[in-house]
Amino acid sequence: MPHLLTRKNLSEGATAAWPICIGYVPIGLALGVLAQKAGIPWWAVAMMSLLVFAGSAQFICVAMIAAGASIPAIIFTTFVVNLRHTLMSSALAVYLTGVSRKFLALFSYGITDESFAINMTRFRSGSWDHYSALATNQLANATWVLATVTGALLGQFVPQGAFGIDYALTGMFICLLVLQLQGGIYILTGLLAAGISVSWYLSIPGDSYIVGASICAATVGFLLQRRGRVS
Repeated sequence: MPHLLTRKNLSEGATAAWPICIGYVPIGLALGVLAQKAGIPWWAVAMMSLLVFAGSAQFICVAMIAAGASIPAIIFTTFVVNLRHTLMSSALAVYLTGVSRKFLALFSYGITDESFAINMTRFRSGSWDHYSALATNQLANATWVLATVTGALLGQFVPQGAFGIDYALTGMFICLLVLQLQGGIYILTGLLAAGISVSWYLSIPGDSYIVGASICAATVGFLLQRRGRVS
């Protein structure tokens, strides 16, 4: 097993990452524009993308800053939204046994919804190296940082609400969901998550419905699959 990224790893990572990178360009530009409209300077956008690297949390953060929310509220909300990374990391951990903690720290930094979907698909095929997965993560990260900073710098030239920018992240997650619907259990889990999230949102104030619905639907889906009720 190699101890450093090889040209083969970079090539495989780039091949897997290019759809993510293409998707990150318009979404990252949209985030940068929205951040600029909220009065956030480009260097702060760059720091946010480097330190957080979570599109949904960054969009929520920008929206809350624009709405004048308090710092504790922003921190708590983005923390809750990003709890889903615990679930994604747990799923990927099955394929990363025996690797060093330093590698895991670097790899975990690059886990997003998109890289998770790509890497899980490749790992399940049985021919995916964890260094290639790392290359996928980091190439996507570099694209995201560049796109968000560019959007922040160009934001002053874009009219408020132009090009449907506010819908960019929603559209991306819909595409990711469709790609994951590869069987009855996945469709059922998705429908459960949708139903629970709507009910939770209407019943309980705040943004906890995102994580709550994910955990509840994933748990029910796992139990049904384990008992052989749905395949």
